[in-house]
Amino acid sequence: MDVRYPIGPFDDHAPITADMRQPAIATIAELPSQLKHAVAGLSDLQLETPYRPNGWTVRQVVHHLADSHMNAYIRTKLGLTEHEPTIKPYDQDSWVPLADSRLPVDLSLSIVEGVHARWTELWRSLTPSQFARVFHHPEIGVVTLDAQLQMYAWHSRHHVAHITSLRQREGWLA
Repeated sequence: MDVRYPIGPFDDHAPITADMRQPAIATIAELPSQLKHAVAGLSDLQLETPYRPNGWTVRQVVHHLADSHMNAYIRTKLGLTEHEPTIKPYDQDSWVPLADSRLPVDLSLSIVEGVHARWTELWRSLTPSQFARVFHHPEIGVVTLDAQLQMYAWHSRHHVAHITSLRQREGWLA
């Protein structure tokens, strides 16, 4: 198994169908509880363990999920309310070493819980034509909301698997 991609890399060329929406929305809805379970009972020392050599620590992964999914939630709303907006990317690797990424993970678990409750409600309210709305990402190009949903469902599973696969490899009981 490639520890960088415990569930495999995201396939941004895979066709997206309407049947894929509800399972992806369910994944978005389930992330807060799955993430909380993934880090439950970990000590500070364990939270400071990188999930792979030269990788982020478990603590950094949790804070990254809050940062990334807050940005993605806003991008979703921009895509719904503006005509093909250009979104602002951010350098995730520059965000990780900032001081707030050393705080207790409970703070970001609360952010993920709130953002995902709102994001799930928003996703569930969309009409089929709204999933076709787009935004422009300066590094990726045009992104449909359908693609955004699939990407962040994968992103949710991807980072939870970083933590749970580390726990398995290290013998840390969940």
